[in-house]
Amino acid sequence: MQVVLLVPEQEWRQLLADVQRLKATEADAACPASAPPPPPDRIHTVREAAHYMRLKPEGVRNARRAGRLAGLRLNEKEWGFRQSELDRYLSRYNRRPLDGPEPTASPALKAAA
Repeated sequence: MQVVLLVPEQEWRQLLADVQRLKATEADAACPASAPPPPPDRIHTVREAAHYMRLKPEGVRNARRAGRLAGLRLNEKEWGFRQSELDRYLSRYNRRPLDGPEPTASPALKAAA
């Protein structure tokens, strides 16, 4: 059994025009020519992430287990961490990456030494 729907011609033409307009805007949004896609994030191993964040590898593992640092599974045993996720963690917890300037000791600590 087939169902037939009768639509007036005027309304049918309007529906076709709407579909064509939607297809055109969808195609324009799918491939913006003005902005190139951002480069993919570098994936760090636990040791590389720990070195970059000035932590011990166990500290990186604990942060991942606690949900403070999002990681991705590389294989059954190893985890990886995206560069953007490491930067987000560092800025959230007010830490400096290895690339950044070394923290300087306060004058009171220097005088005590």
